[in-house]
Amino acid sequence: MINFRYHVVSLTAVFLALAVGLVLGSTVLNGPMLDALENRVNTLGRDNSQLREQVSFLEEEVDREHEFAAEAAPMLLTETLTGRDVTLVVLPHGEDYVDGVAGMLELAGAELTGQLTLTEKFTHPQHRLGELLDLAHRAVPDGVDADSLPANSDGVETSAALLAAVLLAADGGAELGDPEALGPDADAEDVDESALGVSDDDRSGVLSAYAAQDYLVQDEPVSRAAELVVVVAGLPDSDTDADERNEASLMTVRQFAEGGRVLVAGSGVAGDGNLVTGVRGDPELTELVTTVDNASTPQGQVAAGLAAAARLGGEVGHYGRGDGAEQLLPDPVTR
Repeated sequence: MINFRYHVVSLTAVFLALAVGLVLGSTVLNGPMLDALENRVNTLGRDNSQLREQVSFLEEEVDREHEFAAEAAPMLLTETLTGRDVTLVVLPHGEDYVDGVAGMLELAGAELTGQLTLTEKFTHPQHRLGELLDLAHRAVPDGVDADSLPANSDGVETSAALLAAVLLAADGGAELGDPEALGPDADAEDVDESALGVSDDDRSGVLSAYAAQDYLVQDEPVSRAAELVVVVAGLPDSDTDADERNEASLMTVRQFAEGGRVLVAGSGVAGDGNLVTGVRGDPELTELVTTVDNASTPQGQVAAGLAAAARLGGEVGHYGRGDGAEQLLPDPVTR
């Protein structure tokens, strides 16, 4: 008689047989499968090791290029800017590169007349039609002709024009139409102080007014007007109001270019809103403003020093590795 115990034993035997079959089957299959997996892992390990070696090699190459640029800098730059007055204007996100650029300018012999940083508030769309515009109108000193400033309702444009008027020597702008003016052998003393129009007190008053409203920071007080403004820019803004902010940076450069000689030292040319790309893509600015697109590297910082000397000698050029660059470095300046 088939009873309950028989069913239990039968079911147990069936499950036991299944278990034994699974174990035996997996044992038979595991050999080839494990070998294949092991081979695959070994191959991936070798590929990964090769990639690490390639990355290490490339990093060493970059380090060697940086070392070469640093060692070659004195030979390329010494005395190329002796006695020339240069002011640094740092845009938002350009803080990381300004020390390297400033160091090369000083190595070349430039007199850094000051350094200021335009804050993110300066390019913020919220202030362009109100507070910033009102400040520009209030801050105009006696030495600046108010009628010469843009007559519109854009605070960035008017403010940038006012800053250009107090930071750049008046005859720095004459060179835009006269490539022979202020040649490379001229000294800072050659600048006619009577033509500057803006007194030291006027200059200090304008900069202090903008600093008091947190539109700029005077990292190094500006001592006098400069023959050249070097604008140090970082990567473009990427926030929701990035288009307006990036356009404000380009407008600032435009106003400085109308006031005198300008060099833009930036980081890369990729991405929408990049300042170097904007300058190189503008038919007018590309003829007025010199650009360096790799200012985050020692090579680019050396290029900025050479480009500053060339710009003061009447030459406009575009240097670096990005689109629109004419060559990596400017031609050496004759001392």
